[in-house]
Amino acid sequence: MTRIYRAENVGSLQRPEYLVDAQNRRRAGLISILEFKRIEDHAVDEAVALQEEVGLDVITDGEERRVHFRDWLVRAVEGLSPIKAPAMLMQGMPGQPDAERSDPLTVTGKLRLKRSIATEEFVYLRNKTRKPIKITLPHPFTYHLMYGPESRQVYPDAMDLFHDAALLIRQECAELATLGCEYIQIDAPVLTLALDPRASDSFKRLNLSPQQFLEQGVKIMDVIADVPGVQFAAHYCRGNSPTHYFSGGAYDQAAKVLFQGSKKVTTYLLEYDDWRAGSFEALKYAPEDKVLVLGLVSSMKHPEIESVDDLVNRVEEAAKYFPKEQLALSSQCGFCSMVGLEGFDASVQKAKLERVVAAARQIWQ
Repeated sequence: MTRIYRAENVGSLQRPEYLVDAQNRRRAGLISILEFKRIEDHAVDEAVALQEEVGLDVITDGEERRVHFRDWLVRAVEGLSPIKAPAMLMQGMPGQPDAERSDPLTVTGKLRLKRSIATEEFVYLRNKTRKPIKITLPHPFTYHLMYGPESRQVYPDAMDLFHDAALLIRQECAELATLGCEYIQIDAPVLTLALDPRASDSFKRLNLSPQQFLEQGVKIMDVIADVPGVQFAAHYCRGNSPTHYFSGGAYDQAAKVLFQGSKKVTTYLLEYDDWRAGSFEALKYAPEDKVLVLGLVSSMKHPEIESVDDLVNRVEEAAKYFPKEQLALSSQCGFCSMVGLEGFDASVQKAKLERVVAAARQIWQ
C-alpha cells in the first residue's frame, strides 16, 4: 500500500555558507577529507533538525552532500570527459532575456558504476531521525544534457545510454533497499522538455521525437523502480531558477502519459506554483490509486510567503479533479542548495516549510 506523506520537501535545502566555504577549501586541497566530512555531517544535522522542527512527515538530508541534484550522474559513474556538451535553451522569466547553457561534461565512454553515492546519505540519515526518510536520485534521461557528437561514437543510439544509466540507478536503489530505504524519488524535470515546443531542438540530436522522449522517459522509470519493498515517486518540474527555466509546457497536453505511463511509480510530486504548470484539470487523468503531491509553495522563484488560506483553497480546487484523500502538499521543488540568492534566506526557507505543514494539518487532520 502506498504511504501518503501529507507534508514534505522535494529534496534539497539551502546550503549554509560554512559548507560552501568548506567545499571550496576542499577543492583547493586546503582541508583533509575527514575534516570536510565532519563539516558536511554538521550541515546534514542542521537540515534534519530544521525539518523535524517544522514538522515535515518525511525527511531528506537536504542534499547537503551534493553540488547539484544530479550529482549521482557524475560522481557515481565512469564514462564522462571534460568536454563542453551542446548548448541548451534557457527561457527567460518575464523581463529576462533567453540564455543558453552547456554542461561541462560529455559522455565519451560506456557508463560503469564507480561507487555508491546515495548509501552514505541514507545510512547517516537513518541514524539521525526516527521519521520516514526519502532519498532522491536523478532520472537517467538527464544524461541528454551530456550527449554530444563524441557520445555517438560509443552510444550511437541515445536510448542505449539511457538504459545503461537506468540499470545503474536501479543497482543503487537495490543497495539502498538492503539498508532499509523505503522511499526513493526519481527527479525527472528533464521530461517536461517534451511539453514545450521551444525545447524541440533538444531532441533532434537524440533522434527522438518529443512524444517518444516523453513516453520512453516515463516508461524507463519502471526499470529503476523494479525493487521490492520501496515506494517510488517521480518529481516533475520545469527548472527552479528565479530568472530562467527550460520548459514552459503545461501538464495538460501529456497528462495521460505522465500519470499512466509508469506502472511502478506510485507517487508524483508536481510543480504547481506558477502559470507554466497549467490547470489542475490535468490531475483527472491520474489513476485514483496514485498519490499526487502538489508543489504549491515556491522554493526559489518567488520569495513571498504563501498564506495557509491560499494553500488550502488551492488544494480544494485540485480536489475537484482528483480525490483529496490521495493528495498531499510540498514545496514546488527543492530549495536548490544555494546560498545568497536574493530574497531567500534561512528564515524564508523555514517559513515556507512551516506553511506546507500548517496547510497540510488544516486540510487532512
